[in-house]
Amino acid sequence: MIHHVSIPAREPRHVAEVLAELMGGACHPFGPLAGAFMATSGDAHGTMIEVYPERATLDIPASGDQVVFGENTAPPETWPFHVLLSVSMEPEAIERIGAREGWRAKTFGRGMEGREPFFHVVEFWIENRVMIEVVSPAMAREYEDFMKNALLTQMNDPESLRRMQATHTKAPA
Repeated sequence: MIHHVSIPAREPRHVAEVLAELMGGACHPFGPLAGAFMATSGDAHGTMIEVYPERATLDIPASGDQVVFGENTAPPETWPFHVLLSVSMEPEAIERIGAREGWRAKTFGRGMEGREPFFHVVEFWIENRVMIEVVSPAMAREYEDFMKNALLTQMNDPESLRRMQATHTKAPA
């Protein structure tokens, strides 16, 4: 189980407030890093998303001590990261929050081209830069059923892999 993750944002406080709204939780300052905030869920697992200023990095210090924060002088426009977040909201409510913020939020089926989706998610694009997959309770059950059942065998099938990549790989310019 993943209890917390960290993500970058241009406006960490605002992003943490929106994430806290999705989770039915609260936004708090993140003490170790100035300008960072955390969205807490209040659930039994302590689910939390730390939202760092976009230029923050996590670094290994030369001294061998614990992690320290550094600076990324050239953060990318988008990030190769995502997380699946279960919330108690229905997809339409999740999409409305995204629309209110001007962030892309749209429901998609995950799987392979030409087949029924394995499961569904709302792609919720924070600041239109960092994607999280947000799922309602019904969508979470669909995902869990996929992960628990033999459908994972398709992940080792060359034709299935080709079809999934055809759906998700950006065409060359």
